[in-house]
Amino acid sequence: MLSLFFATTNKSGKKKRKITKAERLKQLQEEEERRQKEEEEARVKYEKEEMERLEIQRIEKEKWHQLEAKDLERRHEELEELCLLEGCFPEAEKLKRDTRLLSQWKHYIQCDGSPDPSISPEINTFISLWKEETNETLEEVIAKSKLVLKQASTLADLDSGNMEKVIQDENVTLYVWANLKKNPRYKSVRFSETQIGFEIPRILATSDIALRLLHTHYDHVTPLRPVPTSLREYTATVNHLVKDEVKYEETAVDKELQEEGKQQENESNSVDEEQTKFEEQSGSEVQTSFVQEESEATKCEVEMKLLSETVLSAQFLLIKNANEKPYIFEDNEVDLCQFTTLGGVYHLDILELPPQCKPMKGWMIVEILKEGLQKYIYPPETTEDVETENAFPPIEVTLEVQENVILFEDPMVARWDAEGKHWQTDGISNVSYKPEDRLVTFSLEMLGPITLIQDAHINMPFQSWELTPLDVDQVLLTVTTVFTTIQIQIKENLCLLASITLSNKKHFSILEGKWMTPISFICALKEAGLNIFPSEHSHFYVVINYKDPLIEMKAYRQLALLSSAFAFGWSKWNIVCSSNKVIVKLKEHLSEKPIQKPNWTLLMFSGDRAQRLKINENSETFSEALKEETEFHSTLYHMVKDFASQKAMEKVRSSSCQLIDSVCYMLLSTRVLSYS
Repeated sequence: MLSLFFATTNKSGKKKRKITKAERLKQLQEEEERRQKEEEEARVKYEKEEMERLEIQRIEKEKWHQLEAKDLERRHEELEELCLLEGCFPEAEKLKRDTRLLSQWKHYIQCDGSPDPSISPEINTFISLWKEETNETLEEVIAKSKLVLKQASTLADLDSGNMEKVIQDENVTLYVWANLKKNPRYKSVRFSETQIGFEIPRILATSDIALRLLHTHYDHVTPLRPVPTSLREYTATVNHLVKDEVKYEETAVDKELQEEGKQQENESNSVDEEQTKFEEQSGSEVQTSFVQEESEATKCEVEMKLLSETVLSAQFLLIKNANEKPYIFEDNEVDLCQFTTLGGVYHLDILELPPQCKPMKGWMIVEILKEGLQKYIYPPETTEDVETENAFPPIEVTLEVQENVILFEDPMVARWDAEGKHWQTDGISNVSYKPEDRLVTFSLEMLGPITLIQDAHINMPFQSWELTPLDVDQVLLTVTTVFTTIQIQIKENLCLLASITLSNKKHFSILEGKWMTPISFICALKEAGLNIFPSEHSHFYVVINYKDPLIEMKAYRQLALLSSAFAFGWSKWNIVCSSNKVIVKLKEHLSEKPIQKPNWTLLMFSGDRAQRLKINENSETFSEALKEETEFHSTLYHMVKDFASQKAMEKVRSSSCQLIDSVCYMLLSTRVLSYS
């Protein structure tokens, strides 16, 4: 009974009342009603939010359609104005042609005997006459980049008794060492006041030889390599298409002018017959004059149109990607699409020492060899009489890297294969580089032309870029890579290397302060190891942010048009957007002083539409949403015109055509939108 009592009471001593069936049903009913009410409220809320969302979407869509209709309505007018503005490109090309013609005329009237490098017959004649001149001094020959070695005994060193001579000019340095004493202890050759030299084996130290090192500060050997078949065919096809297009345009123009002439003639014949003969003759003369003037004007318009299309085609070809690698490389052959030569070419040769002058009773007697200097073959072609395989060990060579060359990594060393017409890396071992002394040491099994090799894409892809206006008709292009920051100043049709920064320290280059034309400037930077100019095959060797070439080209042309009054820069969102869109940041820049905290605007361009973006560089996610209270336009120029100051747009319209052309060329050459 006691246990039953505790079972029917709770802790407070009161009995727990049992819930009845009716109460339980009522409780369940209340819970169901509450659940249904909550579901209904959620449904009503969702429907309301969905209606609001659809309404907002409808309004946005309607607004978007209105903007599209507005853009479509003014598209023709905007494109016509852009076409007029882009007339600066053929105008600049015409100025360049006139400059070339003037230069050729000045060269012609000078009559100084120097050939025009653009005319092959003049070059051939110059070389032929040069070969006929045999009786010249060493200095005269060096001036023409030709080698002679004679009277070595008169230049003998007092200590070693061997001959040593260094002759240098701005393009060529010649090092000559003659083994006059044949002392086996003198195996180390070092040219005075330099670290350049050789470590020769004993067999050479006791032989009648001379060592010749000719350093040409330019690379004239690589062009001897045959042009790959696929690339040659591609170039020939392009040239053929361009010629056909020009011929077609000229034919069409002639036909159009002939039809206009016939039409004018028919109109002239329909003059009232009752007019006097004098009136008819006068009218005919006036009409003929009018036709001629109109024909000349039409010819000029067609010529400018054709020139504009030619410039456009050339710019497009400059950035058009090739689909296939142009060449299959053999073993040990240097891929010159991936690598580049630096510092010129070092020609290493061993020569047979010619008979030396001997004084005799006040006379100098010397045996003259009809065949001239002969090369000493090392190692010899036949080694049957040699007992050991190591009788002809490699020659250790130490070279100094040219002063204007910048190496971002230890260089490779390559030798020229005269038979295969290419650079290759076999036969070279123990390569070491001392960057503080700029010395490269290596062992060489056979002598011949040697060059230093570096990855041509070591500074690609870029980390960022910026295009900033400076003074009147001057612009600064800054490209930042993993290793360096390069600043290029552009004015009219000239470029200048403003500064180089390596490891956050300013680096001096002999190129700084020298104004050059864009093509010469690009070549000079490449030769100095500062290659920020992709080739048509660079995308095989660099991970790039691919952009449609046509859209990319249009963007560069329009950025160049605005570059005199607006600064542009790299945007991180350019990587995120699709390949048929490019994104840049922009700010108006009329002052020469840099803006401390610039307020950048993001612009997106798809080739035929430009718009301001709602996001900024600090946004967390990417969105193509249009910035509030803005419209989109057919061109970047008209997009910027919406919010730019009148002073900035006046400066843009008054920009030099040569500056715009040069800025566009540098943007096309660096391809910052795809390689950043």
